Amino acid sequence: MAEKAREIYGPRLAPEVLERFIKNFAAYRLDEIMGDWKPYDQVLVNAVERSCRRNGVAFDEAEARSFYEAVPSWGPHPDVPAGLARVAEKIPLVILSNAMDEQIMSNVEKLGAPFAHVFTAQQANAYKPRFRAFEYMLDQLGCGPQDILHCSSSFRYDLMSAHDLGIENKVWVNRRHEPANPYYGYTEIADISGLPAVVGL
Repeated sequence: MAEKAREIYGPRLAPEVLERFIKNFAAYRLDEIMGDWKPYDQVLVNAVERSCRRNGVAFDEAEARSFYEAVPSWGPHPDVPAGLARVAEKIPLVILSNAMDEQIMSNVEKLGAPFAHVFTAQQANAYKPRFRAFEYMLDQLGCGPQDILHCSSSFRYDLMSAHDLGIENKVWVNRRHEPANPYYGYTEIADISGLPAVVGL
């Protein structure tokens, strides 16, 4: 999202305004998903509009929609496919995504590993970090919090909720976009290439 924002707004905003816009955009995206479920394109358009208003930037709905349209084209970090494929040999992989049904499979295909289940916020009728999204996943899997290992690079969207729901086995991928917070009880890895070792592979 930040790269897309730089692509669109970089040529017309001063660097300090652009960075503030990106920070605001991230915060408004989170705020937009905390209530009742609504389609992700609406989430993004609303977040862009609010960011534009806050920073005195002209709002263009087509530009805002381009964030949503770009999501299916995005691929994983380079370390992800090999690490996930190795884990998938022994442990079923599950995705819980904030993407829409129409978006997700394009991204899944780029991950380069087999997934036993793919769940979306649209199916759950709730976005992470809301508990309802996680509870939907657990219900669909027919298991409890004690039965899974949750892996994410985000405390705000994933690991805080996982902790509060009693998921004890957690892995934080330190992509350096959030500070460490040991309170939430996780194993830290630098990237997904470290995940096989965490599960004994």
